[in-house]
Amino acid sequence: MIISFDLDDTLIPGIKQFPTERRGIWQRLFSREKIRAGTVALMKTLKAGDHRVFVYTTSYRSPIYIRRLFFSYGIFPEKIINKAVHDKTLGERAALISKYPPAFNIDVHIDDSPGVAIEGERHHFTTIIVAEDDVDWGNNILRQLEKKYS
Repeated sequence: MIISFDLDDTLIPGIKQFPTERRGIWQRLFSREKIRAGTVALMKTLKAGDHRVFVYTTSYRSPIYIRRLFFSYGIFPEKIINKAVHDKTLGERAALISKYPPAFNIDVHIDDSPGVAIEGERHHFTTIIVAEDDVDWGNNILRQLEKKYS
């Protein structure tokens, strides 16, 4: 299964605030941003279960920057889809939908935005929405994936 993750307010705090992974020297060298506590364990668990992990963001951060950020934590998303890739792939439709995982063969998209869940219902793709205050968010995602796909 291919699972994608949004960045802003899902894995990287912004408007929404949540606990983050401890930052060591590598994280300080490679990135100015922090990632949500539990991200490393969740992504490693998904990969160990033979799932493919992508990042799908509407930001214009470069794929190289995003790879460095995750690399500094020892995790390696297989594919990075930023706003530029989204726009190029979807063409004129890009202005009509913020995310469209089926265009990238993504089975499940993890996001913080209820609006993305509405788009998922409207355009027939699966989303899991993560709440800002969900301290057990990683296990909740694993339970939802198991329930839906077992």
